[in-house]
Amino acid sequence: MTIFEANISISLIDFFKSNLKNIDSLERANFFLKEISGINSFFKNKEELMELKKRIEEDISIIKEPNRRAYGDFQTNEDLANNIVKYLSKRRVSPEFVIEPTCGKGRFILAALKQFKGIKKIVGVEIYYPYVWETKFGILDLFLNEKPTCKPEIEIIHEDVFNFNLEDLAKENKHLNILVIGNPPWVTNSELSTLNSNNLPQKSNFKSHKGIDAITGKGNFDIGEYISLQILRNFDENKGGFAFLVKSAVVKNILHNQWKSKYQIGNIRKLNIDAKKEFNVSVDACLFFTKFNSSAEYTCQEIDFYSQEEITEFGWHKNKFVYSIVDYNKAENLDGKSPFVWRQGMKHDCSKIMELDRFNGHFINGFKQEVSPEQNLLYGLLKSSDLKHEVVDFYRKTTIVTQKKVGQDTSYIKREYPKTYDYLENNRAYFDRRKSSIYRGKPPFSIFGIGDYSFAKYKVAISGMYKRTTFSLVLPEKDKPLMLDDTCYFIGFNTIKEAKIAQTILNSDIVQAFLKAIIFSDAKRSITKDILMRIDMEKAYHLLESEINISEHSDWKLFGEKFKEGSSNQMSLFSN
Repeated sequence: MTIFEANISISLIDFFKSNLKNIDSLERANFFLKEISGINSFFKNKEELMELKKRIEEDISIIKEPNRRAYGDFQTNEDLANNIVKYLSKRRVSPEFVIEPTCGKGRFILAALKQFKGIKKIVGVEIYYPYVWETKFGILDLFLNEKPTCKPEIEIIHEDVFNFNLEDLAKENKHLNILVIGNPPWVTNSELSTLNSNNLPQKSNFKSHKGIDAITGKGNFDIGEYISLQILRNFDENKGGFAFLVKSAVVKNILHNQWKSKYQIGNIRKLNIDAKKEFNVSVDACLFFTKFNSSAEYTCQEIDFYSQEEITEFGWHKNKFVYSIVDYNKAENLDGKSPFVWRQGMKHDCSKIMELDRFNGHFINGFKQEVSPEQNLLYGLLKSSDLKHEVVDFYRKTTIVTQKKVGQDTSYIKREYPKTYDYLENNRAYFDRRKSSIYRGKPPFSIFGIGDYSFAKYKVAISGMYKRTTFSLVLPEKDKPLMLDDTCYFIGFNTIKEAKIAQTILNSDIVQAFLKAIIFSDAKRSITKDILMRIDMEKAYHLLESEINISEHSDWKLFGEKFKEGSSNQMSLFSN
């Protein structure tokens, strides 16, 4: 049953009926409830008191709870909250002050009241009004039925955590052993913006990304990560600890940022949970735990929460950011700077118009319309899912390539390829609706991620979306190069012999071992340009010399000569 749209138990309704019936004073009602539960200002005003009294005298209907999953709201179940608090207790966490910045239904507050004996103070902050009441009801119910051994002073505050003054809270409670615990939203700022949510921090590039990184997506961030960093910035010098349920990528990002931020945190743990089991969502998630007021540490133990089995230790090691310190120690000599420029595939953000399926000699767009453009601007297109084999010479889709470099004038299309121009112009509205600022001020029908390198005849490519680290050899169709989309990365070659040698090096055991050491397989995009640019292929080449017996293979020997040309030409073979 519900009051203020918050769930309330029958026993608590009976309690209110019996005990508040003759209490009309706000002060008396709040004093009475604080004596029982420790909650300050149970009712913020007399209107709330009167509304509750009115509702408990009526037939209370069951109101279906709104689906707040669209806002990244995945409420922690009672068992998981209790098990997490028990885990913290075993690690000798014994807080005097518990803070839950996005407390939801108060599951962690309730678990803390059951487990910890020395709590003096609790603060819960929650933006969703019905959850504020559900937390209050839950605490009152707990004290009426289970009678915890401690009765701290409790504040449940209806407030947006982005506006809440965490800095003052940290300073005012320096003398207390603090536990900041919770489950912040599992959603990004751009997703909340799409949902027209007001529950967002003030807009800022808080990771200080520059230029194109900020424009093309690195400026997008996880709300849970944002809140976590606010906690670390404000509380890292306090006594106590921090335990948040977050997406796994958040912990990786925090550790990566730790090299610069140097938060005073240590004993850092990432405890993997089964999000499908706990929240019925397919997300890699974990409990992020660390202790404040420590010498700054830069590595994290990854552990299975249920079995407590150690998985890996990751973070900063020998001035490098790695996934497995043990594996990295075996392959660290390959960690350097690639002499070859890895490129990302083309981006157009207009797939229903730009990408065409081949069917019996005809071309069909995303709207199932037959299209008859000139062949010159049509190229075979590969996506991440197409890079499954060692050699790729077949494509499912074609794409219209309107430019040979970013920003190129596209007026030539009307003059030289009238059929293609008419098709694009008739669908111009779709191009105009593209939201990314990279197209702003650019010629009509512009694409991105295009250059001379895109037209290299032979490519060695890898998917950025899948966990496999095998590199594919991409062959042209009748001397016309195949294009890759922006989920793929590649280096290009003018001859098939050079492409095959590069592929052999990249798929060698030593390079694969190195990738295993540095790739975070649970990331949304496991493989990135930053990862690939760390592969020192020259060192790998020399390590393979004895296995290949290069003196007997002239092609390999010639390939090796390319390294001696130095970095001044950035291996022009690869960046044409």
